[in-house]
Amino acid sequence: MPPAETAARENAVDVTALLERGRTLSTPVLRAAVDRLAPPMDTVSAYHFGWIDAAGNPASGDGGKAVRPALAVLSAEVTGAAPEAGIPGAVAVELVHNFSLLHDDLMDGDEQRRHRDTVWKVHGPAQAILVGDALFALANEVLLELGTVEAGRATRRLTSATRALIDGQAQDISYEHRDRVSVAECLEMEGNKTGALLACASSIGAVLGGADDRTADTLEKYGYHLGLAFQAVDDLLGIWGDPVSTGKQTWSDLRQRKKSLPVVAALAAGGPASERLGEILAADAKSSDFATFSEEEFAARAALIEEAGGREWTTEEARRQHTVAVEALDAVDMPDRVREQFVALADFVVVRKR
Repeated sequence: MPPAETAARENAVDVTALLERGRTLSTPVLRAAVDRLAPPMDTVSAYHFGWIDAAGNPASGDGGKAVRPALAVLSAEVTGAAPEAGIPGAVAVELVHNFSLLHDDLMDGDEQRRHRDTVWKVHGPAQAILVGDALFALANEVLLELGTVEAGRATRRLTSATRALIDGQAQDISYEHRDRVSVAECLEMEGNKTGALLACASSIGAVLGGADDRTADTLEKYGYHLGLAFQAVDDLLGIWGDPVSTGKQTWSDLRQRKKSLPVVAALAAGGPASERLGEILAADAKSSDFATFSEEEFAARAALIEEAGGREWTTEEARRQHTVAVEALDAVDMPDRVREQFVALADFVVVRKR
């Protein structure tokens, strides 16, 4: 899709307002859930969410893009319910998402998230593990305490998505130690790690609003492919993103040996640049760490990925997955206004800078 057309659709809906609505509706319930945690997990969680600084003082940190809460409250409107019906789903999905971030940061050794030190860096690995576990438990509590049939259905979808997310993280870690990963394997991993939870976010409000399984499954298809588009853009930002915008180091995914889409696409492309990249990455895999690597060495790897076509292929894949996601909406009967908002959120995902 041409960028100008995407921008026009975003402006027509006002995606910023849509994201802010999801954040505004879900944050009070999210904070109340976190307040249930025993000390010091409550304050560690508050730090992670950006509500306080490392010293415990109130803060207004960057809480992330809030795409998942926006999708959850929007999906409630598919059924004709008020957006508020999707709030428990929005909170539950956000709790699971942040459980995964806490654990991923520790496993990946990431020291920065959203321009601040990560939880494990400030409070230690043990707290990062415990708080992540606690957030996952809270997610299920928030849904199940509703005590409705719909809440039970929503919880089953959330737990399935969480299991897929964990599978994806396990795949991601294992791929870091392999010389080669196929494009199909990478897409499967990213579908698990990112697509599954966005699929759940796109349907969970509708389930809580009484949608049947066919409707929920179709909304999940939208969210799954949106997740693949989201991750493709994330993979591009992980190599070529501006650290000021992303809050991460330059060449962050290359530093972690991630077999992201640009890398695997470049390795699969064939040709001199692809072959040279393969030789370099095979040698890198035998290195204990990248502490002695210069910025120029990472830049050289990024240049080879681009020369081999990995950057262009991933950009096109993000657009392809976006198209599949939007076309899935045609199978669901919903108000035109709601459909336009789903499309605008999909557009936002493929043009974002962080």
